[in-house]
Amino acid sequence: MNIFALEIWDDEGQKCTFYTVRWDDSDENETDRFFDKYDTIPELKTATQQLLSFVLDSVGDDYGAIDALFNRPENEVTGLPNTGRVTVKQILFAYPNFPLRLYALRINNRSDIVILFNGGIKSAWTNQESKDIHLKWVEACQFAKRIEDALKDGEIMIDENKRKIISANGGDEIFL
Repeated sequence: MNIFALEIWDDEGQKCTFYTVRWDDSDENETDRFFDKYDTIPELKTATQQLLSFVLDSVGDDYGAIDALFNRPENEVTGLPNTGRVTVKQILFAYPNFPLRLYALRINNRSDIVILFNGGIKSAWTNQESKDIHLKWVEACQFAKRIEDALKDGEIMIDENKRKIISANGGDEIFL
């Protein structure tokens, strides 16, 4: 796997800080690529905006990355949005036949740091069969494994008080 940066995507939520990954030779991070790409497709614009609202509002501000909203495990990552009908504090989260998947990794048990990757159109029953999504899912799993290994090895650490990921030298710039 090539070198990539781990960087803050959104840290203004009351419940959750979002990170993303950016290839070392790229100007755009993977999460922005996802939203930029699907927001320009007229038939996916509404779904893209719903997913962005789910991430920033429901996870970021209202509930955090709780199990109920992260209930679609797909190997090393979680597919967003949630699956099934989930009620959280009298709010129903239901996305039947939702056309998009965005892959994510919850970092700690308190569910207040999430790394967002890329995703795509969910066109088949499994990720392996979905032509558009398969490679993005494999890539997200590889990113997640590298990040989890870096946490185990002490290359990066969690600053629980600041809801941040920092490098072993205490800096904010993280390349893995």
